[in-house]
Amino acid sequence: MAVTLLVLGLGCGTGAAPARAADVQPLEIVTKSGVKVFNVEMAKTAKERERGLMYRKELPEGQGMLFDFSPEQDVSMWMKNTYVSLDMIFIQADGRILRIAENTQPLSERIISSGGPVKAVLEVVAGTARKEGIAPGDRVAGGLFGRN
Repeated sequence: MAVTLLVLGLGCGTGAAPARAADVQPLEIVTKSGVKVFNVEMAKTAKERERGLMYRKELPEGQGMLFDFSPEQDVSMWMKNTYVSLDMIFIQADGRILRIAENTQPLSERIISSGGPVKAVLEVVAGTARKEGIAPGDRVAGGLFGRN
């Protein structure tokens, strides 16, 4: 049975400082054109997943947030209170990219679905997937996925 999760922004007032996840790790994506490395904040707890990248005014290239939804399940995301357009990379338990939602609309409450069971979602600045040649089927290593 698939479970759908919705990442919600709860209890966040206007002017709240963007929270940062405590754990930052390197994450690699093996593409046809080579290995791309990102430094990602780990969103492991319900509170970290609920907050995500909300209220941030910028996200530097090469950085992102990895949402841990273990065990693998259907996941739904949105952009409520998120000011930066993102690429959402949906990753299966075996480390393969299932789907990429590119150039998401800031501040939107439109639901963005994983399109199937995933273990994690990587959020990076919009345009990264196209620029770096990241595509469904590429393999992710590091973070929750060990080394290839």
